[in-house]
Amino acid sequence: MQTVSRDGVRLAYERDGPRDAETVVLVEGLGYGRWMWNWQRDALADDYDVLVPDNRGTGDSDAPEGPYTIAELAADLDAVLADAGVEEAHVVGASMGGMIALQYALDFDRARSLTLLCTSPGGDVAVPTPPETQERMFDVPEDLDEREAVLYKMEPAMTDRLADSDVVEEIVDWRLASDAPPHAREAQGAAVAAFDASDRLGDVDLPVLVMHGTADRVLPVENARVLHERLSDSRLDLVEGGPHLFFVEDSDRVNDRLLAFLDDV
Repeated sequence: MQTVSRDGVRLAYERDGPRDAETVVLVEGLGYGRWMWNWQRDALADDYDVLVPDNRGTGDSDAPEGPYTIAELAADLDAVLADAGVEEAHVVGASMGGMIALQYALDFDRARSLTLLCTSPGGDVAVPTPPETQERMFDVPEDLDEREAVLYKMEPAMTDRLADSDVVEEIVDWRLASDAPPHAREAQGAAVAAFDASDRLGDVDLPVLVMHGTADRVLPVENARVLHERLSDSRLDLVEGGPHLFFVEDSDRVNDRLLAFLDDV
C-alpha cells in the first residue's frame, strides 16, 4: 500500500501488474473499500498496471468530516495518479466511482478512456434511486447486529445468486474491515445526491464503455441509456438480469468486455 496527501487528507492506494504497461485505475462506489474490485484486479493485472485507491472516507484513506463533493473526490484521484507517476490512465468507475470518473474526465487531462459501471449522470435527466432502496440502504433497524446490518443494506444491490453464495460472508468481512464509517458514508451520499454532469456529457471527448445490469434496483438501468445517448463516443452493454453488483455476480462477462474494450482503445 502507498499513500499521498492532498489538502491534509491521506489517500491510500495499491498497485498491481507490470509498471511498464498501460495504467487502469479502479474507482470505488459509495462507502465501499478496495475489496469491491477483487473480481477485476486479477483479470487486469496480467496486462495492465492497475491502481486501486480508497476514496476519502473509506478503507485506509482518511475519513474527514464532510461535506464531500464529487469534484473533490476527482481531485483526490488526480493526486493519486500524480503520486504514482501516471501520465495517462484508463479510468474505470462503478456507481459513485463512475460519477468520479466522469468528473475526472471533465476536470483533468490524464484520462485515456472511461468505463462506467452502474453509473448515473445526475441532474434532472437521471432516474433516481427508488425511495424503498434508499430507505433500505440508509435506515437500518437498530436491533440488527453489525453483520446483519451489512447484509440488510446490501440486499437491493444483489440477487439471490450472491446472497446465497459462500462469498457473501467474505464480502461482509471485507465491508466490516474497510467500509466508510457512518459520517463518511453520509458525506459520500450527499456528494452523490448533489452530482450533476448532465449538461456536460457532450464535453467528454473520450471513448466510453457503459455497462449496467437491467435489474439494478440502486441506480436504474435507464441511467445507462441516458449516458449512452449523450456521450459522443460510447458503447452500451446491458447485462440482462444483472443487479447493481453485476460486476461481482457477472464478473467473467464484465472482465471479458472490459478487456476487449481496453484492447480496442
